[in-house]
Amino acid sequence: MTPEKDPNPCRVIGVLDDGVASLSATALAHLRTADVVIGGARTLALLRHEFKPQARLHDLGGQLKAVPGWVRAAREAHLACVVLATGDPLCHGIAPYLAQHLCVQALDILPNLSTLQLACARIGLAWQEARIVSVHGPDAGEWALGSPPGHGLYALAQALRGERRLLVLTSPANSPDRIARLLLAEGLGDDYQMAVAENLLQPEERLHTELSPAQAATMRFAELNVVLLWRLRAAPQPPCLGLPDSAYEQRQPDKGLITKQEVRAVSLARLQLRPASRVWDIGAGSGSVGLEAARLCRRGHVWAIEKNEADHAIASRNHARAGLSNYSLQLGRAPEGLADWPDPDAVFIGGSGGELAELIALVLQRLRPGGHLVMNFVTLENLATATAALQAASTQAAPGSLVWDVLQLQAARSKPILHMHRMAAENPVWLVCARRAHPEEALHD
Repeated sequence: MTPEKDPNPCRVIGVLDDGVASLSATALAHLRTADVVIGGARTLALLRHEFKPQARLHDLGGQLKAVPGWVRAAREAHLACVVLATGDPLCHGIAPYLAQHLCVQALDILPNLSTLQLACARIGLAWQEARIVSVHGPDAGEWALGSPPGHGLYALAQALRGERRLLVLTSPANSPDRIARLLLAEGLGDDYQMAVAENLLQPEERLHTELSPAQAATMRFAELNVVLLWRLRAAPQPPCLGLPDSAYEQRQPDKGLITKQEVRAVSLARLQLRPASRVWDIGAGSGSVGLEAARLCRRGHVWAIEKNEADHAIASRNHARAGLSNYSLQLGRAPEGLADWPDPDAVFIGGSGGELAELIALVLQRLRPGGHLVMNFVTLENLATATAALQAASTQAAPGSLVWDVLQLQAARSKPILHMHRMAAENPVWLVCARRAHPEEALHD
């Protein structure tokens, strides 16, 4: 059933930087008869000669939250209202925001070409399979390996790992040169080529094609620009789970501060990870569990902590080789520093500095409903401490809200002996696993 059309919708009109020349006859007619015109200062100035003399103008710069109210007031007064947007209002533009705060039927959207389409046309780059990313977030400074999700370049860093082509809507702070430095920081300087389109449809229009990130990193660009990125070589496709122990650097000469492959696989399975899970890795060691968790949680993030400086350095090098942008590692002794981390969906404890009972209590307080805690132990003392802490927490919690169990794993690996093979046993490992139930589950129980 087709929804009934609104007799006086707000027209959301896409405009390009050549002003009137970019508008259709229909869009221009709506603009010239509008009683209320809302837009950014630059767009209002660009089209100022087209407004009727008595039109009321609203500059939306820094006042985005006020726009739905302005539109609502205009429509209630039966005034013709126009909102001016850049390019296609539905592509990282204002139209979805207005639809959310008003309703779709209250809007009549007249899109224009996106500046990204124009940039692709200028250099002849097919864009139907490209990923569009906006870096219009707050200025969080230069990108560094392991930057958290709140960084304005985080979405781009994530997309770089899996996409062949990227179209980037920049901001004055997150400029093309900063994007180039992100590529270099992530070790992708030789993997991508860049193009920058400046001042499209203006007399000062300029194209920089086939830039290497190293070149772009030291250049300066006009404030109005878009960035195109395309891969020169295919992205590596490592296994998501179960990498061999030899794939990770480990402490020398006493190799072994690593969760072994078999135990790692079962531990990750018990964490019940999802694509967007937020994961804590406490006592990261070589980083193997947290790094594989990051591969499994492509839309999530892993926060890891390691107290030993030498092991922290090893985990950092493993991270650099892993090709992951959703992993943050810090040097510290848990629980210090955990207060700044978001509540987790999954927590792995591979080591503690003697504060195990306190750490378990803290994790159970912070674990999100439905979340899982997995701990690995090789000593009877730590096993006893962990089970006692979980038993005490179960007693204090609502019935059915915390469930836990212990699993013992002992693998044996074949080793050559003369022209035959024998089985050599690995040390036994205890996996202590707990799950915080959803409130409705506990109530049902």
